[in-house]
Amino acid sequence: MTMARTTIDDVAARAGVSIKTVSRVLNDEPGVRLETRDRVRLAMTALNYHPSLPARSLAGRRSNLLGLIYDDPSPTYVFNVQHGAMARCRESKHRLFVFSCKDLGDQVVPEVLAMAEQTHVDGLVLTPPLSANRELIAALDQRSIPFVRVAPDAFDHPSPRVDMDDSAATREMTQHLIGLGHRSIAFIAGHPEHHSSQVRLQAFRDCMAEYGLSAHLVEQGFNTVPSGAVATRRLIGRAEPPTAILASNSDMAAGVILVVHELDLDVPGRLSVASFDDAGISSIFWPPVTIIEQSGYNMAHAATDLLIRMVRGETVPGTTLLDHRLVVRRSTGPVSAFERDGRRLGAA
Repeated sequence: MTMARTTIDDVAARAGVSIKTVSRVLNDEPGVRLETRDRVRLAMTALNYHPSLPARSLAGRRSNLLGLIYDDPSPTYVFNVQHGAMARCRESKHRLFVFSCKDLGDQVVPEVLAMAEQTHVDGLVLTPPLSANRELIAALDQRSIPFVRVAPDAFDHPSPRVDMDDSAATREMTQHLIGLGHRSIAFIAGHPEHHSSQVRLQAFRDCMAEYGLSAHLVEQGFNTVPSGAVATRRLIGRAEPPTAILASNSDMAAGVILVVHELDLDVPGRLSVASFDDAGISSIFWPPVTIIEQSGYNMAHAATDLLIRMVRGETVPGTTLLDHRLVVRRSTGPVSAFERDGRRLGAA
């Protein structure tokens, strides 16, 4: 004989409260005494009750489902933002719907709106480059769908945003390489559609100029391992190759490391390598790569936290800047004699 599924009514009856009170406890809403909350939770445990999303949203008219949308070719970045958002959702007993916009082209806006309507998400976390998509932002505003933007562009919009100071971080890394004696420093720029990529490239150029150095050693990447490898081959093949390469993300840094191993170049004896990193993956390269540590996990966690607070009606800050730090590892070192002798990277 099949046992009937425990319902929110059963929990309310056992705890001696209204269905609305149970829903408020499930939604972690204010206005419920601690004693009452404990009684409801004990009833849920005793009945082995696991609420469905419709039941949880009964009183608050919320689905307790949040959406994370992304369009980024970096699997390490996607992995980290998903886990950051999921961790925050678990803390507040929300569910997360992850939606990929990869290869949607001009159908991004209608597809995201269709997803929001079908799933009844309470709000969205927008990751770059979608966090800078003006058409999407306007459409969400028109439908009053709450959203938080991760690393958006300079577009002046009142929605909450989570970011890091990309300019300051880039300057810190560039100064680290200059401090090691490097003068021929190359930069592999990130995906051109990402605002952070543009900020980092400009900060690199500005910092080099301040030290009277040329910033002509720049190659365009696309936040992928292959694009990092292609850019590295081009840089190494130049008449005056770099003595240090700074990659704008960890996947492209992996491409750099692949090429230097193929060419049997000593790192950092012949070439120093540095990167931005959001996954910790650069620590398993050989040698481990010097990085500006930024965390896609932390950004997504913070953005999801802001979204949950927004949905609950709380006032949240317009901009949340997360810290970064320079982590020096074995891939960067003082410029060596080969540069002073004017020899090319491939020379004996």
